[in-house]
Amino acid sequence: MFSKILIANRGEIAVRIIRACKELGIQTVAVYSEADQISLHVRLADEKRCIGPAMSSKSYLNIENIIAAAKAAGAEAIHPGYGYLSENGEFAKACGREGLNFIGPTPENLALAGDKITAKKIMEDAGIPIIPCSKEGIGTLAEALRFSQEIGYPVMIKASAGGGGRGIRVCADEEALRMEFPVARMEARAAFGNDEVYIEKCLPEPRHIEFQVLADQFANVVHLGERECTIQRRYQKLIEESPSPKLTPQLRQAMGKAAVAAAGAVKYFNAGTVEFLMDQDDHFYFMEINARIQVEHPVTELVTGIDLVKEQIRLSSGGKLEYSFEDLKPKGWAIECRINAEDPAMNFRPSPGVIEEFHAPGGFGVRVDTHLFPGYELPMYYDSLICKLISYDLTRAGAIRIMRRALQEIQIKPIKTTIPLYLKIMDDPNFQQGNFSTHFIKEFLPEEDEEAED
Repeated sequence: MFSKILIANRGEIAVRIIRACKELGIQTVAVYSEADQISLHVRLADEKRCIGPAMSSKSYLNIENIIAAAKAAGAEAIHPGYGYLSENGEFAKACGREGLNFIGPTPENLALAGDKITAKKIMEDAGIPIIPCSKEGIGTLAEALRFSQEIGYPVMIKASAGGGGRGIRVCADEEALRMEFPVARMEARAAFGNDEVYIEKCLPEPRHIEFQVLADQFANVVHLGERECTIQRRYQKLIEESPSPKLTPQLRQAMGKAAVAAAGAVKYFNAGTVEFLMDQDDHFYFMEINARIQVEHPVTELVTGIDLVKEQIRLSSGGKLEYSFEDLKPKGWAIECRINAEDPAMNFRPSPGVIEEFHAPGGFGVRVDTHLFPGYELPMYYDSLICKLISYDLTRAGAIRIMRRALQEIQIKPIKTTIPLYLKIMDDPNFQQGNFSTHFIKEFLPEEDEEAED
């Protein structure tokens, strides 16, 4: 086991990793930008190192500064969390060159996860169902029109190097494709430094279901069950739960088997998720592999009893997997609401400011992952996620009731948050019955302009 780990991240995930390290008896090093010098993760860590100005490109994305901080502190390993450099193969390689253990997938895994086209080819060869899509990157509008005509509209234009729901455009017909294709390529280049896109068939009213996988250095792979991630806005997840209200035991077994096969096909290592879309006839299709810890990992932890961050650390230090999903005997139901500093009533307008009042809910079945405290000023430079509220009970109905109570109890003032939206969703009959698709939020908030720029 490592004796000192540097956490190359900020916010709630940095706090989460620091807590796991403390419980394992591991010393922690926090890195921070000039805008984050009073942040909670900095306060909780054993050591702290400033890595640059407020802008992420000069701090949390600065590989050279992070590596230098780790070496200066005598850290043996780096945990990247999610976002930022967590899926950056060059960062993982740089860690290896400098004798630092990257707590996450291999550089090869990261490269493949970032190459959606190649990943789909590998899955298809492994016998895992994939959504009809172009086999190569599409470079011209003429190619896009020809292929879209072959598979039929609606289609999605997706960035080959995309991830996190970014770089996606839906086209209902040829006219929309003509308009969106050049825009999609420009967005892909701006977001990922690569303007290659591909075309994929758009499934009507799908559900988004992902399987948590773990893999060790001895080619052992297990899945820890699924997470329902269907409640989304503009391909960004809002509410996640485990298990899925949609899956039967037979379907769960089939999808879990496919997830393990997918991880095995790419010789995956450490923690990751295999993402699927499922149509209205319960046919499921491989979408992508997310090669990192997920924002929504707490719901899996609550139903399985496995600390995924500790498992990441254990596997990276040479640990072996000696259990299966069935061995864990998953129990109960967990739901997570991502609370963002945004105003749903104003098209999710960002709501920065100083947190004058913060009261975290408590009681049976409530977990709060956050970096907030009274007096904390939300930096304008970073993601709007400020808190993850998770409920747990033996039944889904019970988990919904606990979530509703916790949402009523939590206080984050004076900024606007997504809490009012979640309270409405908890009372929605379709949500309560598990009857929804990825279009749920659009239907729930029909006044929102889905085409507006973020």
